[in-house]
Amino acid sequence: MNDFKGLGAFKLDVLKEVGNIGAGNAATALSRLLDKPVDMAVPKVKLLPFEEIAEIVGGSEQIVIAVFLRVEGDAPGNMFFIIEEPSAKRMMHRLLSLEIREQAGYSEMELSALCEIGNILGGSYLSSLADFTGLSMMPTVPSIAMDMAGAILSYGLLQFGEMGDSALLIETAFLEGRDMLEGHFFLIPDPESFNKIFQALGVTSE
Repeated sequence: MNDFKGLGAFKLDVLKEVGNIGAGNAATALSRLLDKPVDMAVPKVKLLPFEEIAEIVGGSEQIVIAVFLRVEGDAPGNMFFIIEEPSAKRMMHRLLSLEIREQAGYSEMELSALCEIGNILGGSYLSSLADFTGLSMMPTVPSIAMDMAGAILSYGLLQFGEMGDSALLIETAFLEGRDMLEGHFFLIPDPESFNKIFQALGVTSE
C-alpha cells in the first residue's frame, strides 16, 4: 500500500504540473473538435485511496456517466472520466449546443460525444504524463457506461482483476460563461506502476 500522507511536496507539484499541461492540451483539442473556444480551469490534483473514488463522485449509489480507458505500455493502469448525470446534461447543452431532453437516458449522439470528451481528456493527461516521465503510456479505445458509481468501479475491477490501491484525481472543470462544468478524472496505475512513474521522474518512492 502506498502511503501518500507523507508524499513530498515535489511529487505533488510534478503531478499538478502534469494536470495543468494536460488540461491545456485538452482545452485546445476540444476547441478544435467543437470549433469554439473552450476554457478549462486550473485543475485540482491530489492522490487518494482507491476506495474513496465513489465518495468523491457522490457515493457508491450515485448515478454517473463514466468513460473508461485502459492504459497500456511501461506503466499500465486504468483511467476513468466520471461525471454526475445532471452535469453531463449541462455539458451537452453548453459545450455541444444540444437541447436538454427531459426524459431519462441519453441518445447515441450524446453518449458518443461524452465518450469523445473523455477520450480527449484521457489522451491529453496521459500524453502529458508520458512526456514528463519518458515512459510509453497509451490509452485503449474508450468505453462508456451509465450506472451507479460503485457498479462502474466494480466493473473495472472485474475486467482487469487487481487494480492499484491508489488513484491520481484530477478535478476537471470547463468554464462556459459564468458556469463551471465539473468532472472527475482518475488515473489508477497498476500496483507496480506508481513506483515506475516516480522513478522515471527521478523521485524516490519512500
